[in-house]
Amino acid sequence: MSSHAPHATREVPFKQVDVFTARPYQGNPVAVILDATGMDSLQMQQIANWTNLSETTFVLPPQDPAANYRVRIFTPQDELPFAGHPTLGTAHALLESGLIQAFSGRLVQECAAGLIELTVSPSHGGSPEIAFQLPTAKFTLLDASQIDELEAILGAAIERSFPVTLTDVGPRWTIAQLKNAEAVLAVQPDFASMAKFDLALGASGVTLFGPHQPGHSATYEVRSFAPSHGVNEDPVCGSGNGSVAAALLHHGRTRSHTSGYTATQGIKVGRAGHITVQYPPNGSIHIGGQSVTCVEGVIRI
Repeated sequence: MSSHAPHATREVPFKQVDVFTARPYQGNPVAVILDATGMDSLQMQQIANWTNLSETTFVLPPQDPAANYRVRIFTPQDELPFAGHPTLGTAHALLESGLIQAFSGRLVQECAAGLIELTVSPSHGGSPEIAFQLPTAKFTLLDASQIDELEAILGAAIERSFPVTLTDVGPRWTIAQLKNAEAVLAVQPDFASMAKFDLALGASGVTLFGPHQPGHSATYEVRSFAPSHGVNEDPVCGSGNGSVAAALLHHGRTRSHTSGYTATQGIKVGRAGHITVQYPPNGSIHIGGQSVTCVEGVIRI
């Protein structure tokens, strides 16, 4: 007989939430560990690697009294200071579970990037729409040779009239505009070369956007690629869309949609994500959408 005692385990509530959609399996999933008390970073990273989703979140008691909860966010390979769709999916899971309540339609999330304000609004059907206030962005313009290199990686022409901008909102996205939504959807990047490009820039990935034709339900089509993080294409990316919104505002390109716009993302990977961007008068940027829980149970740790 073995003399080793069995490894002690405990069962922790778990949800897998589809974000930026009201229909299951059409958005971007995030795994949410609703009570990560006592877990260390190695355990968190192992679980995030095992779920094999673009992000897994771990909920902890807040350290800042202004926050409703604290969250750590992991990709399969590393930890992120902030990410958009995990923020919305975690808030949805906590509200749905009754573990937190929004007061006057407001929540505050604590994460490595600081305190993130969220608003919770009733929707016309299904779950409420939750939006996060984008962290203050920092901008770095790419030079002509870097843009040439990116064009070669994409195999597509970049609209040079819009400055290609490394936009830092926690994750750091290279934002580039293509001629239209059709051009965005046609891109087939060289992911190995893109990963090297991102690492050289210290970027999380590349997010492309292009305008839809007049009459479309959304203003822009968006795609986000993060091969250096093990995610070739993120189905629907909150921080990527936030970085597009921040770059548009920074470069004065919001005259046709001064209060905000909507974007679609995910069609190339079989999804139908819908993102709402708001530009409140105070100069902040809010990124929102609906979420739906697809899996619910416990995870043994």
